[in-house]
Formats: sequence, C-alpha cells, structure tokens
Amino acid sequence: MANSDRVVLALGGAGTVGSGIVKALLDKGFKVAVISRDSSRLEKLQSFVSPNTKDNLTTIVGDVGSEDGAEKAKQALLKAVGKVTDIVSSLGFSWWQGGPPHTQSLKDLHWVIETLLFSTFVSWKAFFPLVRDDSSCTYTFITGGAGEKLLMPGTGFLTVGAASTLAFCQVLREEYPEVPCKLNQVKIDAGVSTPERMAPGYLNHLDLGEGVATLVERRNTSHTVFTINSPADLKNILLERNL
Repeated sequence: MANSDRVVLALGGAGTVGSGIVKALLDKGFKVAVISRDSSRLEKLQSFVSPNTKDNLTTIVGDVGSEDGAEKAKQALLKAVGKVTDIVSSLGFSWWQGGPPHTQSLKDLHWVIETLLFSTFVSWKAFFPLVRDDSSCTYTFITGGAGEKLLMPGTGFLTVGAASTLAFCQVLREEYPEVPCKLNQVKIDAGVSTPERMAPGYLNHLDLGEGVATLVERRNTSHTVFTINSPADLKNILLERNL
C-alpha cells in the first residue's frame, strides 16, 4: 500500500509532539486526520504544515477524552476520510509541575490521570477496532519516561500519570500478543520542543516527527518499545535500526 493510500489518525496531533509527527507524515505523502477540542489549535496546525500538503490534512473538532465524544468523533472521522489505516497517539505525552503531593488536591490528581491515562484508554477503545485485524495497519503510542522517575521537584503527579500510561501500553502488548495490527510504543526520556524553544538534551519535534513517521511508514516491527533518550538515539533507533 502506497503512502498516498494510507490515512493516519494522529491523536494529540495539534500538540507540540503531535504537530511534528503530522508534518512529517504529510511530507511523506500520507493523508492525516487530527481531532481536537480546540478549533484554534487546528487552525494553527493547518498554518504549520507544508503548504503543498494541506489538502491531505483533515481536521475535526471533537473530544476523544470521553466515551460519547470519542464515538461521535469516530463517526465524523469516517464520514470525512472513509477509512483509517494507521493511528499515532501522543495523548500520553504531556507536562505537569504543580508542586509536591501534599500541596495538591484529589482534583489535581484526577486531572493528571484524566489527561494522560483516561484519554489514551478511551481513544484506544474507540479507534483500535478500525485497524486491529489488518497486518498492514499500525497503532503507535508516544509516551514519556516520567513514569519511571521523578523528573524534578514538583512533578510527582506527572510521574503517577505517566506510569499509568506506560503500564497501560504494557498491558495491551501482553493482552493482545497475536493481534495482526503493528502495535508499537515510542518512549521518550527527554524533553521535546519546537526549534525556537530548544534546550540542551531536548529533541526537536520535527526530528521526532520524522522518526515516528519512518516507523509508521516501514511497518516492519510490532509489540516493540523504542526508548529515546537523546537526539542520537532518535537517529540510531528509529531511523537506522528500522532499515
């Protein structure tokens, strides 16, 4: 199947990580669909991608964080693009630094879990059936490494939320070992930023996007976790190891 015949649903595609992935997929000739609750972020995304690829980008205003919202978004998606061949979810990669646990409320913890885990689960449950039984389809999770360590003081709830997302991805790999769809995870143990906000050790979201787009394009691995700690890892693990 040529890239031009493939339709990628990019969950979280309007965010920093997701926008780099969307641009790279479009540049490789894929058709891409992005769902977001915020129409202004979708407009910003349309301005960000390469001008000659805009016609291959479909944007839909919707909420994939609730079961009803995800189902409505799925129906709108299928009406707009007809089919989905690949899914990339960067919903489990986010940032939070609200302070140490004793200064936080249950509402704060619930918000972090809802943002990182609940949206990842609800969207997976809604959209995975679209690609599950086809070996030429892919589902790729983008997660952070915060679930394995406290990144810095005040990010404790981020660790809790990220750990739950990592555990969910592990559960999927082990609960569905024989699923035909290529099920993979890219775990990023580094910051990700746009070029103008780069800091030492950070990944450029455009470079990350190229790496993830290459993984989706090749479809030659499944049930694999790709751990990225640095820009060098991005090149060695995603771009070269998959050749």
